Amino acid sequence: MTDITLLDGSIGQELVKRSGDPATPLWSTQVMIDHPALVAAVHADYFAAGATIASTNTYATYESRLEKVGLGDRVDELIATALDQAETARTAHGSGRIAGVIGPLLASYRPDLVVPPEDAAARFGARAARLVPRVDLLLAETVSSLNEAEGALRGGTGHGKPFWIAFTVEDHDGTRLRSGEPLSDVLALIAAYRPDAVLINCTRPEAIAAALPILAQSGLPFGAYANGFVEVSEEFKADMPTVDALQNRTDLTPAAYADMAMGWVGQGATIIGGCCEVGPDHIAEIARRLRRAGHAIV
Repeated sequence: MTDITLLDGSIGQELVKRSGDPATPLWSTQVMIDHPALVAAVHADYFAAGATIASTNTYATYESRLEKVGLGDRVDELIATALDQAETARTAHGSGRIAGVIGPLLASYRPDLVVPPEDAAARFGARAARLVPRVDLLLAETVSSLNEAEGALRGGTGHGKPFWIAFTVEDHDGTRLRSGEPLSDVLALIAAYRPDAVLINCTRPEAIAAALPILAQSGLPFGAYANGFVEVSEEFKADMPTVDALQNRTDLTPAAYADMAMGWVGQGATIIGGCCEVGPDHIAEIARRLRRAGHAIV
């Protein structure tokens, strides 16, 4: 059958849940400061579930976020901690790849805050350069607009490691970015910068099916990893939000999520996994379904 790359699931939300601590604007970065070994434990559980890639807990480790709480001088330390924890889990498991995660520069789901492409490219490039020596690939996540896409593609490619880019689309219209711009408009940028894979992430799984045929037009490997939120609330789009402003779904069982993920494979996706609120049990169920269908997990 087909070789499928099985990503992990939620890192940030999983850390917040396991810590039992109140949510803070620093999200999983605060958990990593307070409970660093918990990061390796989460990675280990995803490897055990069948994932072949560990996504580093570097999504929100930016100066622009940390400076607001007086921690701007700890960026390098926190990136190193995230990489250490991913490496610890991989070594214990004995195999797997590490994806160096590059999140939005300022905030998630906020295309109105996107930095101009020239400046964004420099910032994305600087973050990529920090990660490249210790990762197997780079993964820019939750890209919400064409401007952000151009900055991420310009800054993330050309570092000597595979570069994957994941776009986030509207919860109820998978053909549009969070900015409202057509997802199809990213195809020209993809053709110009040639990332190694293109994905959809951090949107409702029901929106994915409409997005994948658009990504398929790129001719590149494509896939998806959705979230388990009811929807992205307006409250969460405020300055320095906390994740308790988001409501997780109660109907998205491992079986229900795996049903949709296998549908994406049927559409030609070769990279699948989970985002916020999709945990190790979901990934384990996808792994079971893939093997049962005769696919190889790579």
